[in-house]
Amino acid sequence: MNKTGYKLSRSLTTLSIVFFAGGVWDTIAAIMYFFLIGTGRKIANPSTDPFFSVFLGSFFLCFAYLQFLSAFNIKRYALNVGCLIIGRVFYIIQLYLFMGFVNDFPSTFWFTGIIDGLLTILYLVFAIRGGLAIRDLFLPKINS
Repeated sequence: MNKTGYKLSRSLTTLSIVFFAGGVWDTIAAIMYFFLIGTGRKIANPSTDPFFSVFLGSFFLCFAYLQFLSAFNIKRYALNVGCLIIGRVFYIIQLYLFMGFVNDFPSTFWFTGIIDGLLTILYLVFAIRGGLAIRDLFLPKINS
């Protein structure tokens, strides 16, 4: 245990690396939304107005920034891991529900659901193996 109360372990280092990799993945998504995805671009199905593509890309850059900086002190910013878990799970559920139940919704982004699912599982596994409790991921720790 260190002074923050967390067990130091190789799994937290691995969590940091995977969290950083998630930031790389979100940066790739941002670049795709900025330049490739949108009506009249390379990937136009489902149709998306270019404004919304850039808008989504800006969110991906924010997520990437959070992951890059949080990875350098993963114990302190464990709540960011939990936030990304919630966001990724919501995205995966929404994506596959739309692909399964909305008529003519394209399956263009099926692979992103797999990558985001893998990242989510790795976040949980390495966080728990590293000594973080589920509470650490979803409720902020208050220091008095």
